[in-house]
Amino acid sequence: MEPLDIRQVEALLTTAYVGRSLAYHPLTDSTNRVAKELAGHGAPDGTLVIADAQSAGRGRLGRQWLSPPNTNLLMSLLFYPPLRPDQAQRMTMVCALAAADSVAQVTGLAPQLKWPNDLLLGGIKVGGILTELGLRGSELAYTVVGIGLNVNLAREQLPEELRPLATSVAQELGRPVSREALLAAFLQGVEVRYDRLKAGESPMQEWAARLATLGQWVQVNEAQGAWQAEGLAESVDEDGALWLRLADGERRRILAGDVTLRKSQPNATK
Repeated sequence: MEPLDIRQVEALLTTAYVGRSLAYHPLTDSTNRVAKELAGHGAPDGTLVIADAQSAGRGRLGRQWLSPPNTNLLMSLLFYPPLRPDQAQRMTMVCALAAADSVAQVTGLAPQLKWPNDLLLGGIKVGGILTELGLRGSELAYTVVGIGLNVNLAREQLPEELRPLATSVAQELGRPVSREALLAAFLQGVEVRYDRLKAGESPMQEWAARLATLGQWVQVNEAQGAWQAEGLAESVDEDGALWLRLADGERRRILAGDVTLRKSQPNATK
């Protein structure tokens, strides 16, 4: 696989500002770390950090994100959104929707979103998002949204234990895909939704409508295993929290956790 062609990306870009400030690295430890460093130096809104390989890429909950060089999209976007810290999940929504639309636009595939931050193809994970906040006192100074999207990853490039759990755009399509075209389409989708957000429009309704999780009987596990809950994923709220209806009728609001789809709802207790 060839390195990302940055000149081609720039030629394809139709955005006004998202991705126009671009920092490309053949190899870095973490694009999120680089983006946070750039925030400290006053990098402009919509700055893109992208790499062909990461030595310390992370997913949510501190998990390692594995990606062979020159195969996938490994990137972070820096934003200065007019939001409170508790509203920062809206930036995850913006980027998740743009990622799903870019795959559909370039390939014709139909990605789904899984609460809280995954992209699925054929019900299997193809991408993930990690949003980190920079605070100034109690105010939100910036957000960094890290995106890992498996584009031209072959199944045999994954450790055997991960092969049933992950896929790639090329694997589902049956042929390689232009990372440059996907990236340009993604950045355009981000800018459109980010502009709406800055104008006061929440992405929550669009995001909720695309969540494959809603309406499903699921099991939710807290990150460190402190609790586990099972119930019907009923809805999400403006802050991105999941509302779960437990078997006994109780509703529980969940801000973060791992979701597993259950095949059937247990019989109600009589």
